Amino acid sequence: MSEEGRFTIHLEQGEGFQIKAAFDWKRVPDLLMDEPPPLGEQQGPNASRMLAAAAANCLSASLLYCVFKEEPPADCLTAEATCILVRNERKRLRIGSLEIKLIVADVVKEAARFKRCKALFEDFCVVSASIREGIPMRVSVVDRQGEILHVSE
Repeated sequence: MSEEGRFTIHLEQGEGFQIKAAFDWKRVPDLLMDEPPPLGEQQGPNASRMLAAAAANCLSASLLYCVFKEEPPADCLTAEATCILVRNERKRLRIGSLEIKLIVADVVKEAARFKRCKALFEDFCVVSASIREGIPMRVSVVDRQGEILHVSE
C-alpha cells in the first residue's frame, strides 16, 4: 500500500496518567487524555473512548459528505458509539467490538442521494474501514423516530 499522507500528533505525559495530545493543526486546542480510576482520575477521555469517537465521527462525516457534498444542513445528525470491552485468553482487556449508530433527521433520509449513499459511505470512512480490519464493527443508520434505515456488520 502506498503512502498517501502523514501527520504527527505529539503526546506529553503530565501528572499521573494524564497525557496531553497536541495536534498538528494550529487552531485545534490540545486535548487532555486520562485513564479511569484506579489508574487515573478520569480528567479526559482514554484511548478506547477516543477510538470509538473517531470511528463515529468519521462515519458521520462520510455519510454527510456523500449525501450533501459541500455543506450539510446544521443539526441533521447525531451519533452514538458503543465500545464493547472483553477479556482475551490471557485475561487482558481488549476492544471486542464497536457499535456505531448514526441518527439522522428527515432532511437526510429524504435527500435524493441518501439511498445511494447508504451503500457507499462506510467504505469511504478512513478510520472505521481501518479499524474493521482488526475489530468487528456494526454500523446502523436510524431516523429520529427509531426506524432502521441501514445496518451493516
